[in-house]
Amino acid sequence: MNNSKLNAALNNKKILSFMKTENELNADILKITMDIKQDFPELVKYLNEMPVTIPNANSAEINTKALADYYDSLNVLVKDYALSHKHEGK
Repeated sequence: MNNSKLNAALNNKKILSFMKTENELNADILKITMDIKQDFPELVKYLNEMPVTIPNANSAEINTKALADYYDSLNVLVKDYALSHKHEGK
């Protein structure tokens, strides 16, 4: 395999790897959003107040970080709410 074909193959692998990571993050965000709607419907009103991430091909790493940050903020919202209401029930 010549250098240009090898470089193209490596670049394609990097792109697929990035897409898989972005897809996994999107799947995680979808799952936690569905969990919120099902288990904590009272939190749905806060979803509109959360930051919205728009994919940007020029800054793919930032987009992945933004998705990860958004997922983390959803996770914190659910955990904090569940903990506070667990204590109220006791």
